[in-house]
Amino acid sequence: MADCAETSNRTNVYVDMVGDLFHPGHVALLKAARAFGERLIVGVLSDEVVTEYKRRPIMTLAERVTMIEACRYVDAVIPNAPERVTTEFLDDHDIAVVVHGDDISPDAIEEVFGPVAAAGKLQLVEYTAGVSTTDLIRRCLARGVSS
Repeated sequence: MADCAETSNRTNVYVDMVGDLFHPGHVALLKAARAFGERLIVGVLSDEVVTEYKRRPIMTLAERVTMIEACRYVDAVIPNAPERVTTEFLDDHDIAVVVHGDDISPDAIEEVFGPVAAAGKLQLVEYTAGVSTTDLIRRCLARGVSS
């Protein structure tokens, strides 16, 4: 992977995500995000951050990073990405646009992307309904799959 802070004339786009049980919804988000520029940087949230607001990820951070790096739409990955995305973070990584699924609430936008949204650098893309990590976990449990 190329250095995520590489400076060039290319437009850098940023997505942050958990990426647990990497699935077609994740791929759709990354493909949609890549359409906003020439280079996609993905921030992968730490296990601790995710556990605070969601649940403990099934996959480790290293496993999630490996899967996301393998996606053809991704140019660079930032492990342990910050929970709150600031304009300083964008400046540090030469990021022009931040992309997130449109399933995010206005309160969450303010909490996570407040200054970025205020600067007009946040783009929302359509959420892929019908597949999520939570859905995959439910499917496994319903089919009697256990560890």
